Amino acid sequence: MTGRQGPALGRRSLLGAGLGIGAAALTAAGSGQALAAGSPGRHHASAPARGHAFLVAAMDAHPDHGAVRLTQSYTDQAGLFSTAFTYDNALAILAHLATRTRDGLSRARTLGDALLYAQLHDPAYDDGRLRQAYNTGPYTFYDGTPQPDGFVRADGTANVGTQFGFTGTAVGDMAWAGIALSALARRTGARRYLTGAVRIGEWIERNGRTGEPLGGYKFGVDGANQKLPFTSTEHNTDLVCLFGRLARLTGDRVWRERRGRAEAFVRRMWEPSGGFFYTGTDNGETVNRSPVPEDTQTWTHLALGSRRHSRSLDWAAAELAVSDHSGRTNSTVPAGQSYEGVTFSSASLLANEDAPIASGQPRPDRNGVWFEGTAHLALALRDRGVPGDETRARRLIASTEKAQDLLGGGQTVGGEALPERCGVVSASSPLDTGFGFGYYPYRHTGATAWYLMAATRYNPLRAGS
Repeated sequence: MTGRQGPALGRRSLLGAGLGIGAAALTAAGSGQALAAGSPGRHHASAPARGHAFLVAAMDAHPDHGAVRLTQSYTDQAGLFSTAFTYDNALAILAHLATRTRDGLSRARTLGDALLYAQLHDPAYDDGRLRQAYNTGPYTFYDGTPQPDGFVRADGTANVGTQFGFTGTAVGDMAWAGIALSALARRTGARRYLTGAVRIGEWIERNGRTGEPLGGYKFGVDGANQKLPFTSTEHNTDLVCLFGRLARLTGDRVWRERRGRAEAFVRRMWEPSGGFFYTGTDNGETVNRSPVPEDTQTWTHLALGSRRHSRSLDWAAAELAVSDHSGRTNSTVPAGQSYEGVTFSSASLLANEDAPIASGQPRPDRNGVWFEGTAHLALALRDRGVPGDETRARRLIASTEKAQDLLGGGQTVGGEALPERCGVVSASSPLDTGFGFGYYPYRHTGATAWYLMAATRYNPLRAGS
């Protein structure tokens, strides 16, 4: 995950940046009261249909600011205004493609074209990079400064997310954008998507490749274009998929070599005695042995499909399992409700429940459910398919669907009420990741997209997808 290995502000350190949202507000945000009024019949729509309705609402939140647009990542209550993270928009593209409908394809193409626009209209660089996040609509910042532009600024450049410092470029974010664009290229046959994905791959090769002993591809660059020293298991897992897809789509064998390099790093992070993958390395020589995150267990299976390493799913399901209810310390789950799933990392289970996650933030609930991770664990179990996996996956999906029904009521996107019971929150209660940031019960594009891919059994990390 971007921001995991060190102090650089990452796409998921966003809500730990001291935005001043208190526990009382989170309790209200996490409750099922004051649900927004939906369109007629919305109440009876299926859970996946309501998830897609959230993606549609988040994409259409700023209708007066141009057809070139991205999807707002979080509801307004998260305090990030119209921030559209590159990673979340890549997931939205893939979730739209997973529907295999005409509208889904149309929306995926619109978002893909917006990523290409950002790539071609960066305010400072013309080297194929994408930034961590963009603004997709106008707002007034906390200090009273008006931000009048949509995704495309008046001068034609892409509206980079400078207000929160989301200006760096991480290999993981770039890889996911490339995965989404390559999926569009395969589905549509449009050359521009493949061209954009290849430019992303070449940027990663130039800026990420390392000759350090553990190998692989490093983290990326910060907002000042300085290379970051960390190497992430998650990022290299993403590259296994991206480079594998580029090898298939271009026929150029150089991408096979690059895929092999990323995969070799991932396999070096395997801990055979415990049956899990470590998070990566800070210096290219020494493996970071703690904390152990959830996504390096699930994404590795989705990308590699390795029976030898599929024990990582059992490790995640057992060692990171949580159950959240109102009786838990610092839980914001309403009375009478409970949720099961997994948390972010081994450190989340040891979080200091007497101290805030970050300045201005509430105290964490060690048992808060991370629904994004819960969804990709469900998808990975379905993909593996050994006896018992489908039953476990269905329980995780049912918990996520219950959260969509009951958590995050009354939240808005672009100032507009959401359709009823639409969109999955990031976490059931405030959750400390153990990497310097937290997740909170705000409806989220990324969590919703992963839920939809789990529901449809769509594996976004398989090279042939």
